[in-house]
Amino acid sequence: MIELVIGVYGGLCWLIFKKWKLVPTNSYTVCTAILGGLGILLLIAILLSLFHPSTKDGRLYATTVPVVPQVRGMVVEVPVVANQPLKKGDILFRIDPKPYEIEVQRLEATLAGENTRVAQLENKLAAAEALVSQAKENLRVAESVNDRQLRETVENAAGKVSEMQAKVDYAKTQDVRRTELLAKGAVSREEADFGKKQVGTTEGELRQAQASLREAEEKLSAGGSRTMASREDLKRAEAQAQEVRVEIASESGGFNPKVRETMAALDAKRWELEQTVVRAPSDGFATQVMLRSGQMAVPLPLAPVMVFVPAESPTFIATYPQTVIPGVKPGLEAELAFKAYPGRIFKAKVVRVMPIISEGQVQASGQLATATSAYAPGRVPVVFEYDEELATLNLPVGAQATTAIYMEQAHALSIVRKILLRIKSWEHYLFFVTG
Repeated sequence: MIELVIGVYGGLCWLIFKKWKLVPTNSYTVCTAILGGLGILLLIAILLSLFHPSTKDGRLYATTVPVVPQVRGMVVEVPVVANQPLKKGDILFRIDPKPYEIEVQRLEATLAGENTRVAQLENKLAAAEALVSQAKENLRVAESVNDRQLRETVENAAGKVSEMQAKVDYAKTQDVRRTELLAKGAVSREEADFGKKQVGTTEGELRQAQASLREAEEKLSAGGSRTMASREDLKRAEAQAQEVRVEIASESGGFNPKVRETMAALDAKRWELEQTVVRAPSDGFATQVMLRSGQMAVPLPLAPVMVFVPAESPTFIATYPQTVIPGVKPGLEAELAFKAYPGRIFKAKVVRVMPIISEGQVQASGQLATATSAYAPGRVPVVFEYDEELATLNLPVGAQATTAIYMEQAHALSIVRKILLRIKSWEHYLFFVTG
């Protein structure tokens, strides 16, 4: 820029002082011309820097994905070829799956054993419930038989009591009659005493019959020994069935806790076995593939073994001094001059100004934040949208370009910036020739 302005101004002075001789040449006019030229140069430089800023550190950026394996192990195969297009799910490399296959087989065997134990519990419950049903049937039969027999016994005892009651009543009647006859002298004392003795005997037999009736009624009420035994058998069978039910009821979500734990461990190991094959997370390519068979891949500490670049359009970002940022708005016209393509200018537009820069971040730590001169002023990144022409070129990510933004203020000077940018683009031929 300085060379251009000096050249134009010097040519103008030559025309005025030498060619056309419009102004006399003396120390005063020469000093005035020099100071005027410096002032014009300074003014143009300020206006260009503020309203049509330019920077040399514009670059194409791409987000990279560090590939870190989920499981540890020795790498046995690396089929991927560096910088070749890949589809999502294509294999990047394989880790030795043998240790994980062994663990999966062990857990499958453990799960089979646990499932067998649960099946045995179910069979045991079915057998216990069958015993309960059998005990209930035996109790029903016992209650039916004993009920009939005990009722017959009660009826016989009741009949015996009625019979003995009639004998007692008859003996008492005869005793009263003999007593009256004894008073009249119609019977002897021996016959009267025999009548009283017979009353006592029949009353004793009556009491015995009543006791037998009460015993029979108690047995009818409580059941017989066979019924009691059947009830005990039923209680034991129900207790056994309940014990098995409690053991099965300890299952969680339809699975025994031990079975559920084994299934969870088996799922985890199957997942780890799947992770021994590391695949592309999306469409893209792996670059600078240094991984080889025999190397150890570990998830922790985080040590990426490969760099994956998603198939996304690179983002062009350039940084500018903070003094020009207030005038930078989305949609402003911009131009790019890449070193890789000397003599060519590419159109672009401002997308946005980054809302934060690294010098402004604060992270939680055990140290107090400081604000000293050690902090750099910080240049603000600006994101650009480039046209399709640039997108079709074979530009590597990280390619550097000189970038100019054209604001609405001092629009007439934008032609100066465009000329300067094109001169810079032509200069790239020199760098290209000299290597």
